[in-house]
Amino acid sequence: MLYFLSQREYQPQLSTIEFDFATDRQTGTFAVTPRGGGNISELLIERLARTLHGTTFVRNRDTVNTYPRVVQPGPKAALINVGTASDGDIFANAFRQWKIGALIGKRSWGGVVGIEDHGPLLDGGTVFVPEFGTADENGRWIIEGHGVDPDIVVEQDPVQVLQGRDPQLQRGVEELMKLLPATPAGLPRRAAPPIKTEVH
Repeated sequence: MLYFLSQREYQPQLSTIEFDFATDRQTGTFAVTPRGGGNISELLIERLARTLHGTTFVRNRDTVNTYPRVVQPGPKAALINVGTASDGDIFANAFRQWKIGALIGKRSWGGVVGIEDHGPLLDGGTVFVPEFGTADENGRWIIEGHGVDPDIVVEQDPVQVLQGRDPQLQRGVEELMKLLPATPAGLPRRAAPPIKTEVH
């Protein structure tokens, strides 16, 4: 099973995002498609990079809960292109840096200098001033003016797009299907109840 996540769709939810569709933790796989700006990339990266550290079993139910609560251990890929901009650029860079999965498509936009509104003008216009630059963990400027290069370059052929096909999405699905195990490992089964009546 493949799940598709759009950065734009989750923008309004910010800190409440929990990937409701990730309840099928045994087979779920994300194809992530970031677009545009905003301030959601940090939350998306944190959720996508989670790994399974524990489980919880309920006394009267056969369900298995995970720790952290939402974990998606399947393979992942991100589709990027010139429309992957600003916070989308930052998302793509972090997706690679955290080794979450492959970046597929074309180089991202390359605009990560943040702006701030300094108030209206008399003629009704507004002045936006560049205020925030993006750097790596060593303080080196990154992304601005170049973007993030994909691991797998796929041209978005206009003819195919007009015919209703999406070459980048198709390649993303193909790459994920290669990585998806034929028999998912799944979550562990409930162990026999512990015996607490023995005297030690």
